[in-house]
Amino acid sequence: MVTFIETIRDKNAMLFYYGLIMLAGAIVTAVLSQTTTTQVMGVNAYIKPMKFYLSGFILAWTMGYFMQYLDNQKQVSIYNWVYVITISYELLAITWQAALGKQSHFNKDTTFDTVVFHLMGLMITIVTLWTAYIGYLFFVQKEFATSMILVWSIRLGLIMTALFAFEGGVMAALLRHSVGGADGGAGIPVVNWSKQHGDLRVAHFFGIHALQIIPILSMLLAKSVQHVFIISIVFFLLVTYTLVQAFLGKAFLNI
Repeated sequence: MVTFIETIRDKNAMLFYYGLIMLAGAIVTAVLSQTTTTQVMGVNAYIKPMKFYLSGFILAWTMGYFMQYLDNQKQVSIYNWVYVITISYELLAITWQAALGKQSHFNKDTTFDTVVFHLMGLMITIVTLWTAYIGYLFFVQKEFATSMILVWSIRLGLIMTALFAFEGGVMAALLRHSVGGADGGAGIPVVNWSKQHGDLRVAHFFGIHALQIIPILSMLLAKSVQHVFIISIVFFLLVTYTLVQAFLGKAFLNI
């Protein structure tokens, strides 16, 4: 773990320190979730920002580590700035709305709320497309200073992460994440996935974290590139299954 952290710091200092800022944000909002009473749809308002800060931290360090293997470091530098700018807006918007006791996503109550929401969608679209472009660079580069098992796990993980990130656009179009009932109500602790209805956030969560899950499983289980493909296909089918079940209105714990 120490070597992993030192590698990120040495190979991509920008995402390393930005990730630390995100981690600090996750800690602060976690404390606020236990010390404030502001709620949004029956859940402490700071739970959502905490989750997004934590996710931002994980993705920053993941990309910071994996992009060391790309020869085109100029594009890596550009990605760093795109990531910092877009994710900073996303997190500031979520935190601001939480502090006001408002929804950040799907909120069109006022002109200001609508603008905030649409700009969030724009920022996420930009960073997702740029992340997909980094995936493209991993495909066009032929030689790497690491095993092809890891390379292919990164390639396939990036494809799934980008694909299920765009699932967020489906929720934005529907202006909700629940199917078969209204957003809110009883949910699984912390993640707050609905215990009563289909919840599109389940597939979104597992899908966007394919970039961590696929490489970890591959390094633990795969003995060849073929094994990486098998792991990736099985994982993709499982995540897709949760998405289909959500569209059918079935709660995650009842699948």
